[in-house]
Amino acid sequence: MQDNQNPLSEEQLDEAVAAEASASEQSPEARIAALEAELSESKDQFLRSRAEMENQRRRAAEDVANAHKFAINKLVLELLPVKDSLEMALADQSGQFDNLKFGVDLTLKQLLAAFEKVQIKEINPMGEALDPHRHQAISMEESDAEPNTVIRVMQKGYTLAERVVRPAMVVVAKAK
Repeated sequence: MQDNQNPLSEEQLDEAVAAEASASEQSPEARIAALEAELSESKDQFLRSRAEMENQRRRAAEDVANAHKFAINKLVLELLPVKDSLEMALADQSGQFDNLKFGVDLTLKQLLAAFEKVQIKEINPMGEALDPHRHQAISMEESDAEPNTVIRVMQKGYTLAERVVRPAMVVVAKAK
C-alpha cells in the first residue's frame, strides 16, 4: 500500500530496497561505479530538462514578439479596401460631383464597418456631462445647459475595445 508522504509505488519501493541490499553486498569500487553512473544519468536528465525549458522560453518569447508585431494585421486588412476606394475616387476624371460624393459616402461606410470589426467606437458626447477620462474640454461658453455639459463637439474621440485612444475635444457650458 502506498504511503501519502512517499510518492513511490510499492514496486519502486521493492526495487529500491533490493538495490540497497545488493549495494551493501557489493564492493566499495562497484558501488562507487554504480553511483557515478546514476549521477551521470541524473546529470544528463537535468541538462536535457534545462535545454527543453530554454527552448520553451525562447519559443514563448518569439510568440509574444510576433503577437506584438502582427497585432495590427486585422486592422490593416480592413483598411486596405478603404484606401483602394479613396484612390479610385481621386483617379476619377469624370467631373460628376454627385457620383464622387456618392463614392466618398460609400468609402466612409466601408471605414465605419472596418472600425466596427476591430472594435473602434466613436465618442460623440453632445449633451452629456463632461467626463475627463473620455473628453477634453478646450473652452467654456455661457449656455442655458447645465454647467459642465458638453454643448459642442469640436473633434470626436475614439475608443479601442473600451479604452480611450483619443478623447473627444469639446466645449462645455459654464455657469451664468
